[in-house]
Amino acid sequence: MLVGSKRERYSPRMALTRLVLTDFRNHRDTVLSLGLTPGPGFVVLAGDNGAGKTNVLEAVSLLAPGRGLRRAPLIEMARQGGSGGFGVAAQLDGEVEIGTGTQAAAPERRIVRVNGATAAATSLGEWLTVLWLTPAMDRLFAEPASERRRFLDRLALALVPSHAHHSARYEAAMRERNRLLGAGEPADPDWLTALEARMADHGAAIDAARRTTVTQLAERLAAQPEGPFARAGLAIEGDDAADLAARLRAGRNRDAAAGRTLVGPHRQDLAVTHLGKGQAAHLCSTGEQKALLLAIVLAHAELVADRTGRAPILLLDEVAAHLDPARRAALFERLAGRGQVWMTGTEPALFAEAGAATRLSVRDGVIHAA
Repeated sequence: MLVGSKRERYSPRMALTRLVLTDFRNHRDTVLSLGLTPGPGFVVLAGDNGAGKTNVLEAVSLLAPGRGLRRAPLIEMARQGGSGGFGVAAQLDGEVEIGTGTQAAAPERRIVRVNGATAAATSLGEWLTVLWLTPAMDRLFAEPASERRRFLDRLALALVPSHAHHSARYEAAMRERNRLLGAGEPADPDWLTALEARMADHGAAIDAARRTTVTQLAERLAAQPEGPFARAGLAIEGDDAADLAARLRAGRNRDAAAGRTLVGPHRQDLAVTHLGKGQAAHLCSTGEQKALLLAIVLAHAELVADRTGRAPILLLDEVAAHLDPARRAALFERLAGRGQVWMTGTEPALFAEAGAATRLSVRDGVIHAA
């Protein structure tokens, strides 16, 4: 049991007490026994570039719904020279066993098990919420809107577990509608109407989940005092789901000519503003953009913990590399007691201010106690 007034605020659920990697990336056979010890829940992985630190974080991210923090094909995750498949297994609080991986005979088919029983990947959300921040996300505000939608959907999923179901159903219906419209022959209007009704139903749920997430997160961010981290304003821009079925029906000819669906929540964007400067995030400096992203991720983790009573697992890849000592200390202080936080860095000294932590050294896919 976590102790201390600050740490008793959230349930200990969602702490990994054991992690096993088998033929995953450059890890042949890695076993981490973390235990349930009092402390802030920091797990620090230090090592040279290419040692396998981020691979560990990616493995943890695969224990939640989705394609993981790299969004890589499953076949790329199997260790070169290994069995052809891979495995990632973990214990939650020493009680629940979850795992995922592939077999050599079907390297592109993901297998998920919970307590030994085969399960759907979406069911992992019932046990674990994992949030992450990686260097690849630093350009989020300069990337196309699709990247920010994906980021927003990850935030929404942590608060509304059904969001993944509605998103998958919406995309499937839209792909079928696009196929029919682009087939070069008149499509069955009744089938199009049914697909458009399905898109409208699931689109409304998607839109509602996104707007609820943005509203709650924006309120939390706006209420935070000025400090070492930027204050971010959030809003959704673009199309919504209002009267979507009617608009889809009216736009069939236009969509057929364009080869894609031009209305609906799949056209939305997440607009972020630096509140302190009153400036859009994409116009801010690289450092300011990273600070905004960090502020959003931290506030969202706190929001999830408050709403669900369970602090999510945070994966912060190279998070301390470009922070000065004062900001690093402020970051660790804010994270303390907020659940299990995995952090990577090339130098152990970057985490000197973190205090109590499980400190590990990674070299060539092998993990040692630091």
